[in-house]
Amino acid sequence: MKKKKPEQGTSASIIPDLYLGRDDERFTGSSEDEHHVNEGIYTMTSSVKPFGAGRSSFEFVDTDLVLHALALTPSTVFVDLGCGKGNYTLAVASTLQSQGRVYGIDAWQEGLDELRERAARLSLKNIITIQANLNEHIPIEDGTADICFMATVLHDLLRDSTGNKALSEIARVLKPTGRIGIIEFKKIEDGPGPPLKVRLSPEETEQIISPFGFVKDRLTDLGPFHYLITASFAKK
Repeated sequence: MKKKKPEQGTSASIIPDLYLGRDDERFTGSSEDEHHVNEGIYTMTSSVKPFGAGRSSFEFVDTDLVLHALALTPSTVFVDLGCGKGNYTLAVASTLQSQGRVYGIDAWQEGLDELRERAARLSLKNIITIQANLNEHIPIEDGTADICFMATVLHDLLRDSTGNKALSEIARVLKPTGRIGIIEFKKIEDGPGPPLKVRLSPEETEQIISPFGFVKDRLTDLGPFHYLITASFAKK
């Protein structure tokens, strides 16, 4: 099964007012990045302090439902994009143990440092952290990942850009049999999260990812405030 070639410049017209909003630095990087290796976990250092750093949907969702919907196998290569302090990264790494591999990628170096410390305390050696700007490049080889995951990240990508570059990069790093998993806020007035106009309904999320070859596999209700969409590449 071959991947559908991503089509550029198509998602911006779906919900144009989503791109108007705060000056969000979450996915900016630094040209002064430095590489180093420590305790088997690779990372890049940066002084970036992004908007909303430290916020997470993790405490509001049923984690068991998330893990079940992601259908992890012991050898899964999992990429947590916009991982922050790594709540989901750690949960997946703990589930996979030593056979699988988990990448935690974010522009926020402080969060990545905390993730590395937490992983070390839990003796988790299967986590790789990378500081990167998702709207520029995901520094992973083509066809590496089984699952690319974004938890309340997509709507923020759309604040900075059309999201086309990040979604193209996701399509590139996924295996032909790979899947994307996206947690987003329900499009309701109540609860935590961004303004209503910034939120994405499941239908809008599906419209945004479909030009990049993705077809929805499953929609999972995660509680009062969030949902999860999983999608695979369309079959040729």
